[in-house]
Formats: sequence, structure tokens, C-alpha cells
Amino acid sequence: MIEGFTALYIFMLSAFTGYEVISRVPVILHTPLMSGSNFVHGIVLVGAMIALGHAEGTLELAIGFFAVALAAGNAVGGYVATVRMLEMFQIRKDRSKGATA
Repeated sequence: MIEGFTALYIFMLSAFTGYEVISRVPVILHTPLMSGSNFVHGIVLVGAMIALGHAEGTLELAIGFFAVALAAGNAVGGYVATVRMLEMFQIRKDRSKGATA
């Protein structure tokens, strides 16, 4: 019973700390932060796959599959968001200037 309260306390403390850290990040640093979080999402995906590999019962397999699906979606979504943010900083040439009608 004590282990459950300790785990809940650690989870609540990490959630509060994460929220406070992320809310104080300047806008200019969001792209590097997103790239760093994609690294963490990759580690979460590997952990979910390892947990799924050790699953034995039907419920464990279902939860493991759900965890892998969510982790993969989270990692892919993070990379898509990073690419879109980086595209905002690219200089595009206006092709309509040289075109004649």
C-alpha cells in the first residue's frame, strides 16, 4: 500500500514539475524542446515494445498494444509538428515574380 502512495506522489510531483518547466520556456525555444521531447517519445516507444514483448495474458497484450500505438502516434506527431515549425523558418522564393502571363 505504501508503494502505491509513493508512486502516486512521484507521478504528481513529476507532472507538476513538468508543467512548471514547460510553461516557462520562451517561444523561440519551442522547436528545440520539441526535438528533445521526440527523443524521449522514442524511448517511451521502445519501452512499450519491450513491455508488449513480455506480456503473457490477453489483457496485458491489449494494454501493451494500446501503449505501443499511443507511443508511436505521439512520436510521429511530434516529428510532424517539428517539421512544420522548421518550415516556418525557411526562406521561400516567390516564383510569381518571374512568371509572365
